[in-house]
Amino acid sequence: MTVLLRFAPSPTGALHLGGLRTALYNHLFAKKHGGQWILRIEDTDASRYVPGAVDGIRSALSWAGLSYDFGPGLDGPHGPYHQSERLDLYRSYAHRLLESGHAYRCFCSPDKLTATRERLARTGSNSTYDKACLHLTEEEVARRVRAGEKSIVRLHDGRLPEYIPAHDIVFGDLRDAHASLPTDPVLLKSDLFPTYHLASVVDDHEMGISHVIRGEEWLPSLPLHLDLYSCLSLKPPQFAHLPILLNPDGSKMSKRKSSVAALEFMKKGWEPEALINWLALAGWGQAARSPSDSIPTTRSPESMATLTLPELIEQFDLASLTHRRQVLEPAKLEYLNKHHLMRSWKNDQGALYHAHRIHGLVRASFPASQYTTPEYIAKVIHALQGRITNIQDVPSLAPYFFVDPNHSTPEAQFMNKSISSDDYRRALEVTIPRLKAEPNARSVSDLSSLLHAACDLTGLKQKLFMTALRHALTAMKTGPTIPETIDVLGLERTVIRLKDALANSHTA
Repeated sequence: MTVLLRFAPSPTGALHLGGLRTALYNHLFAKKHGGQWILRIEDTDASRYVPGAVDGIRSALSWAGLSYDFGPGLDGPHGPYHQSERLDLYRSYAHRLLESGHAYRCFCSPDKLTATRERLARTGSNSTYDKACLHLTEEEVARRVRAGEKSIVRLHDGRLPEYIPAHDIVFGDLRDAHASLPTDPVLLKSDLFPTYHLASVVDDHEMGISHVIRGEEWLPSLPLHLDLYSCLSLKPPQFAHLPILLNPDGSKMSKRKSSVAALEFMKKGWEPEALINWLALAGWGQAARSPSDSIPTTRSPESMATLTLPELIEQFDLASLTHRRQVLEPAKLEYLNKHHLMRSWKNDQGALYHAHRIHGLVRASFPASQYTTPEYIAKVIHALQGRITNIQDVPSLAPYFFVDPNHSTPEAQFMNKSISSDDYRRALEVTIPRLKAEPNARSVSDLSSLLHAACDLTGLKQKLFMTALRHALTAMKTGPTIPETIDVLGLERTVIRLKDALANSHTA
């Protein structure tokens, strides 16, 4: 079987994390099985269309490394890829349903439909429509159509083929949920645009979609979609509905909140590899089980596993997804982002790539500094390494690499109080000449040996000695080791800072 999937967002706002995870799972499944996937734009609701939304969706997918095989900008045999360009196709299928008696025209006005729903509700009925137009004669329908009366096309839920129990790859066997559907659901609106239900079924068939992976919010509509396949004598694809992602407060994600928009994470400096790793593990990691439900048949990744996109593809298994709704934990993203960063700068080119990424940010943060070249920033990144959670944190993590340390901060003053003035001066007075006497001490190892020897000369405990140097050089309690810090600053800047700190200690 040819494996072909589709990701079909509506251009009604920014692509949020839930949508990006759906695209990711489509990508993982397609590539795992040697298949392809389509980006299809479901833009049949003109009233909700947001200009620029399609470009935003494409940009988010591109940033995340999810390259679709066919879609806008990548024409193929399944196009066009905007539903608004496929209207004749939907109308032809609606006509087929009318001809077979599985659908009928409804001429009720919006006001009449509202009144009908309210009347039925008052009587305690679960029906949403009284089927008033179902019994119109063919002659009456033809006359009203010729007269130009507006109508909608409804599915006749009293003439459905025999119900076949539905199965979902994630949720398993499903109970019959027809009772939750509206009465005679609308398929074609009065403006001749299809509803999602008709357009989705028609497109998935016409495009040859083998598997539909979409959000759990569409699970209640699955009986209707399967009914349409049956009425049209079409073979349905296999379905997998993904559990809804929740915000940390337990609320449902919404594309109307920019905080969950995928491109906001790009702007805030998160790594795309970490973001898709985070999303992939949200709901994946439950061991897939055999029919006996006792023996795991696949090995799922650990909940904090740091995985690249190729690794995700290799390990992905739809059967190992949980059906429980998942809360996205920011702390997990921070952990994964940190470890993806550490993977990426194991070589000089990796650090330099990230240095170029934040070059503008560093220059804007320290406009008067002469130490903001990409090559210098790469050295800073190497020194900070495991301390960086987000690459945009570099300026705030270690401002002392770019400008002189600020000894007036509460943090610096607290450090100063932990060392006596005599011990502080002693540490600096011994270290300065030792550094000046060893101009060839360039490596971190050489600097470490030099500082240990200086510490022994002072008679101070190493922790106290290093705290004095850290205060003088950085004015911050934490950071790279002192040898690593000196290696980035260089001997000349280091000596100048130590001299300035020593002079200031005499005037304090």
